[in-house]
Amino acid sequence: MQGDNMPLNFRVVFSSILSVFHALLSYTRFRIGLAILAVMVLLSLASLAAPPAYKRWYSYPKDRPPQLDFTTIDLLLGTTSNGRPVVYIAVNALANSLIIGVVTALIGSHIGLLVGLLSGVSKGYKESATVLLIDSFVCIPGLPLLIVLAMALKSVMTIHMLPLILSVIAWAWPARNVRSITLSVVGREMINLARFSGIKFTGIILYEVLPYVLGWHLTNFINTIIWAIGMETALAIFGLSILSEDTLGTMIYWALNYNALFRGLWWWMLPPVVMIISIFIGLYLISSSIALYLNPRLRGHA
Repeated sequence: MQGDNMPLNFRVVFSSILSVFHALLSYTRFRIGLAILAVMVLLSLASLAAPPAYKRWYSYPKDRPPQLDFTTIDLLLGTTSNGRPVVYIAVNALANSLIIGVVTALIGSHIGLLVGLLSGVSKGYKESATVLLIDSFVCIPGLPLLIVLAMALKSVMTIHMLPLILSVIAWAWPARNVRSITLSVVGREMINLARFSGIKFTGIILYEVLPYVLGWHLTNFINTIIWAIGMETALAIFGLSILSEDTLGTMIYWALNYNALFRGLWWWMLPPVVMIISIFIGLYLISSSIALYLNPRLRGHA
């Protein structure tokens, strides 16, 4: 019987997700944000068509110097001072920045979700230990800690390691918020009823507490992507990111390093700035739409 009910449960969950998505599509801001994000994702996928020789800074075909034919795709956005086409840098940087943001959100927000749930449901020394851990990381200034970690690990920094470093501080505030939500739910009579009914600890978390947290967790996941891209950009401007790889932050760093603004090379500086602003606006519109949908009193204001 239990095996027969599983497909039905999955169908119910999938149907619920579709109904929520259709409801969100009725919000103008959600449609605009989704369209902006879709454009950014499509542009990032264009990095797959970039020649391998243009994948890293200071690497470009030796037998192919900068051309003067501005009708080619290579020079669609001009070139940098060392002859790299900006169009390839921009799409590759966009892809790497999105990867950094999404991976950081996957790791940091879910660690925060897990720790917050455990802290809110646990009692005794387990609760004290998790609260101490959360408060310790919340009190640590984020950017100075990231600067110290980036300086210490700069020699071994990679695109895959950077999200791990960002996740070190990305989980603390979500954990505190999830703990607050969990504590408000745990005090209700339904939790006591579930305990008296013999439901196990994990069952209480999954079926009684988690549904109240998931809506906030989704908006926090989106906001963590914004935060991670912004933090990587800040580290890159300070010269502490992966300067040999294309990201939106390192693209701005090298443009400033070569005095692109003073030399009038606007086509080098403008694309990363426009992409960062577009990502932030698109994700914010999606996040705010979800927040409005989850608040019945504000649904008519979207």
